[in-house]
Amino acid sequence: MNDDTSFMLIALEEAHRADEEGEIPVGAVITRQGEIISRAHNRNRSLANPLLHAEMIAIESAAETLGNERLNGCTLYVTKEPCVMCAGAIVHARIERLVIAAEDVKYGACGTVFSVCGDSRLNHVPEIVFGPLRDEASALLSSFFGNLRREKRLKGPHSPDI
Repeated sequence: MNDDTSFMLIALEEAHRADEEGEIPVGAVITRQGEIISRAHNRNRSLANPLLHAEMIAIESAAETLGNERLNGCTLYVTKEPCVMCAGAIVHARIERLVIAAEDVKYGACGTVFSVCGDSRLNHVPEIVFGPLRDEASALLSSFFGNLRREKRLKGPHSPDI
């Protein structure tokens, strides 16, 4: 098993924790020189804060650990393609490498829908790798959203949007 798969397995563990807590199952891990410096999962629903995506929490924790807002030499492993907000944070933090399990065909900002992380007009362009544990991450997300849609149907047409 290579490092990308090993670290993505840990990100997937974080995604499962999010799922258990009723959060959208996304997990993130940041490494530097082969060592984990932060790990996180989505917490935006439970803490009623739209900024608390797994990537944002992991970036904040890594910056605190390193004592620097620049995460030069770091790799971010994330189970779902980052949104525009998270992609912007990845660029600003100067994360060197981004490894993504599953594409996000609705909101992905690393090449699938938007190309924030790949835009050469910005001050930094990380290396982007898609695919490690794609099937596992996609299955977890599909299960979560399938359950959410079933719950919404059971509650009726006036239940909150998913």
